[in-house]
Amino acid sequence: MSEFLRILENEVQIVALSFMGTVYIIRLAWMFHFRAGQEVTMSAGDAKTGVAYSMMNVVMPWAMESARKNWSFYVQFVIFHLGVILGIAATFIIPYWPWLFDIGSVVVIFQIVLAAATAVGVIRLIRRIVNPVMRLISTPDDYFSLVVMTFFFASGVFAMPNTYEVSETPLIIFFIMTTFFLIYVPFSKISHYLYYPFTRYLLGKTMGHRGVFPRRRGGELPAGLE
Repeated sequence: MSEFLRILENEVQIVALSFMGTVYIIRLAWMFHFRAGQEVTMSAGDAKTGVAYSMMNVVMPWAMESARKNWSFYVQFVIFHLGVILGIAATFIIPYWPWLFDIGSVVVIFQIVLAAATAVGVIRLIRRIVNPVMRLISTPDDYFSLVVMTFFFASGVFAMPNTYEVSETPLIIFFIMTTFFLIYVPFSKISHYLYYPFTRYLLGKTMGHRGVFPRRRGGELPAGLE
């Protein structure tokens, strides 16, 4: 391994990760300065049940209108986010637990998932460009984040074997992408995961109090009115 790659995998990643953590701590401290609104209406349901339902919504595709109408959207969601998880895991495995990638089946699983996530990224990008509704609500950050995420997945496919016999280029590209993400993500829409617990808590508390959550069968609009 070259000295450049060693530093890129270790010191550079630690500095970038520390930067992202610092930004998140500052942002969370700012967010906790705000007090959650209090309901003053009569309760029509249970707020705690609503919060639990809202938090678990991500693993209940039947509770989301888009997934109910088209299950492929949820399949894409799962694949894309599995790619994120395995991509992040690889940034720690390669420099600190490289022996895991000596197991051929582990490498194959990582590569298959990241390749599938790359394909989903391309599909999502095309949909944003082609679909007039998606194009209307998309911002430059949406396009940029999606393009860069797709390239991150693709670079991970080639970096997973973690071998240097032929060239270090795939690993260098993968860790340069990782460094960029650690610095860019806190200021992009990709950081939505940081807000997920807060938004789902507030939504669940409000909708649970009003009796809207949990969603009950029979609440769907008649066919043709959705």
